Amino acid sequence: MFIGLVTAVAASACYGTGSVLQAVGSRRSAREEAAAGGASAGTTAHGGPSLASTAKAAVTWEFILGTVLDFIAFGLAAVASRMLPLFLSQTVISANLVITAVLSIKLLGIRLRQLEWASIGVLCSALVLLAVSAGPEGGHHADMSFHWWLLLGTTVLLVGGTLLVRRMGANGAILAGLLSGLGFGALGVGVRILNGIDPFELGQLLSDPALYAILVGGIGGMYVHTVALQIGSVNGATAALVVGETVLPGAVGVIWLGDSSKDGLAWLGVAGFALAVVSAVGVAYFGQDTHGPAEPVAPAEPELTKR
Repeated sequence: MFIGLVTAVAASACYGTGSVLQAVGSRRSAREEAAAGGASAGTTAHGGPSLASTAKAAVTWEFILGTVLDFIAFGLAAVASRMLPLFLSQTVISANLVITAVLSIKLLGIRLRQLEWASIGVLCSALVLLAVSAGPEGGHHADMSFHWWLLLGTTVLLVGGTLLVRRMGANGAILAGLLSGLGFGALGVGVRILNGIDPFELGQLLSDPALYAILVGGIGGMYVHTVALQIGSVNGATAALVVGETVLPGAVGVIWLGDSSKDGLAWLGVAGFALAVVSAVGVAYFGQDTHGPAEPVAPAEPELTKR
């Protein structure tokens, strides 16, 4: 379990650093686009970022570096998901919110309020409770029908949710963060139940719907997370991501995969899990009005020619 915990912490650090770098790239791209084409440049009729705007944000060097860190984190998270109960691995990984909050002070000039710091402190305490209460992970097997439902549910959720976020425009940041978390949560579940890993069998791996649920959850989650970073608070979007990434796989692990706590410590695990979710919601709620996205830079007005 120790190796799994170390791996999950490393994944959390990579995810948190990557989120802030992606936010830096997204906001710099938005400022440059606004300066070049006016305050409404790169936005849809609903006030959200256009597809072209999102694509431009994704090719900034900060965003690319953040994405590389995300891929590293994905590999580390996959290992942790196979070695720990999902309610523990996903919650530790979701503690990247702490990394995001601290780095955003330095790189984004964000000042956190006391209520946000308090929420982050509660999250750290919740992680300690979870680590103390967690027992061995359950099994890696699930009925094939569950694999298909995972793929179908992930696809419908991300496609339908993305369309809704685009219609909500600038008001859809928290929903986009939540959807990205659900996508990453589905990814964690898919990694846990993926066939053809141990022992390795390529044919079985490629024919498993869970593999494609992983791809849909990962790619779709990254896209809506990018949108969330463009239109909302980096801490608020990441906190909403934490809720989606933690609740779904945690419940699946306990209900269907046999994850459990140590004997007599189930209450401690439930308390830690609830505190982790509540504290993440607290960061999203308290931070959404104090440090939203950077204001677009209006193009400079031409100087009047002297007569």
